[in-house]
Amino acid sequence: MCTRFLLLKEHLRDAFIALGVELPADFASRYNVVPGSKIPAVRRTPKAPRAEATALHWGLVPSWAKSADASTQLVNARAETLAAKPSFRDAFSHRRCIIPAGGFYEWAQHGRARKPWLFQRPDGAVFGFAGLWETWRAPDGSVLESCAFVTTAPNAVMRPIHHRMPALLAPENFATWLDPDADPARDLAPLLRPAPDDAFTATALSSYVSNVRHDDPACLTPAGLHDGDPAPQLSLGFD
Repeated sequence: MCTRFLLLKEHLRDAFIALGVELPADFASRYNVVPGSKIPAVRRTPKAPRAEATALHWGLVPSWAKSADASTQLVNARAETLAAKPSFRDAFSHRRCIIPAGGFYEWAQHGRARKPWLFQRPDGAVFGFAGLWETWRAPDGSVLESCAFVTTAPNAVMRPIHHRMPALLAPENFATWLDPDADPARDLAPLLRPAPDDAFTATALSSYVSNVRHDDPACLTPAGLHDGDPAPQLSLGFD
């Protein structure tokens, strides 16, 4: 699963430049984005054939859902079943989006403790989560636009920590993911494979980031500096 991520202003700027959309003037860096947040995304719609920036609620609510409460919101969508699941198949065909990011967090179990890790590109550059979006209309006529992140099998860096990882898009693949004419099997499925093993680094962090109320640069504090424990070691299982 992917339930937290990092998005600094420079990451959003670089993503929007690559996609040819305008950067929101009021966006502030986010260090601990959680589900239920409004998050920046880029999409293409029939009314706007060019890419457009928007803000989506993180937690997809299917258009046919009876309510939009937390129990119906879907944070992640498995790549292997997108084309079959009623919650996602129409969005996969017609409503794909990109959620820019500079890193994401995952937690490994160490005895009774859960230790956070940060995954980033080695150069710290922006990437995108492959996302799906949906529109839900309430009985009173109000509209909620929401999204979910696509997840896939883990690569060798992620595998010791979690059995899933987000489907990650490099900037050169942004246009393909948004292309309304893209063929799901030929063009999109290859983008949903695990990231190459050398595409991301893993850094053990202080438990500070585990608190959803924390959203500041201290979220990036390496493990061992404030926790009182040495940083956990990541074994990739290589011979």
